[in-house]
Amino acid sequence: MPKPLDTALDVLVYLPVGLAVTAAEELPKLAAKGRARVDNQVNMARVVGQFAVAQGRKQIEKRWGPQVDPPGQPPRPPAASDAAEESDITYEDLVGGNGLGSYAQSRPDVEAPSSTELAIPGYDSLSASQVVERLAGLSEEELVEVESYELAHRARRTILNRTGQLQGR
Repeated sequence: MPKPLDTALDVLVYLPVGLAVTAAEELPKLAAKGRARVDNQVNMARVVGQFAVAQGRKQIEKRWGPQVDPPGQPPRPPAASDAAEESDITYEDLVGGNGLGSYAQSRPDVEAPSSTELAIPGYDSLSASQVVERLAGLSEEELVEVESYELAHRARRTILNRTGQLQGR
């Protein structure tokens, strides 16, 4: 049975010291983790917002014609829809395509499977981070199937980069 003096020392001295040491070690890690999550969400919101504004502007211009700047107002910056008046603006136009360059054409021999054929159940409902968590347990063939499906559908860089890493590329 601990002595009352030992218990008092634990509570009054060692516990606060242990908390201070642990906090000094863990707080930077927690801050970095929080910063990464918030930055990711802010970037995604920015992309979605830009896409929504461009699509809204396109719809307005289809219905009421090109918008003219009021006299005395500075001209508005050109929107993506101004640069491509007759063509449809896609999500890829706003985020710079899939960002894969020639990588997307490096697998022309592989046909994309359907999502039900993939080794990851419910693939289409998963976020990129959820898919990446599941990739390490897949075989080489299953990784190729996921990569082919992703290239043919959403081309999420996070998933494609990780499948490439796991395949040794």
